[in-house]
Amino acid sequence: MNLHREEIINVSKLESLKRYKYFMKKIADFQELWTIMDENGEIALSDLDDKTFVPFWSAKDFIESNLISEWEKCLPFKLTLDNLEEDIISWISEKNYLINVFPVNGKSGFVVDIHEFIRDLNEELENYS
Repeated sequence: MNLHREEIINVSKLESLKRYKYFMKKIADFQELWTIMDENGEIALSDLDDKTFVPFWSAKDFIESNLISEWEKCLPFKLTLDNLEEDIISWISEKNYLINVFPVNGKSGFVVDIHEFIRDLNEELENYS
């Protein structure tokens, strides 16, 4: 999915909850989401106040503004909904990580736990059935 620059700018300016809703619609529609991989080939994480966060975006084009500081050497990585269901959800749940949906310009996105994330995604996927 290639986005127009105008869409990237406009969506990036939205408040975090609106970006989260946009994210859910897009991943339900395109059946994919994006994260970033570190130099070791593992999903890049961030930490704050004894919590660990897994970042997700709806498209590769939104990631670039976040490849700064500790993420500057990271690379975008596409996940299908099958990858999410088969591998990632259980890993996030086991580790008790939170999900940072749609961070922009190095600032946090909308943070949810795995149960909220799954509930919201399933609700959105029902709209596409």
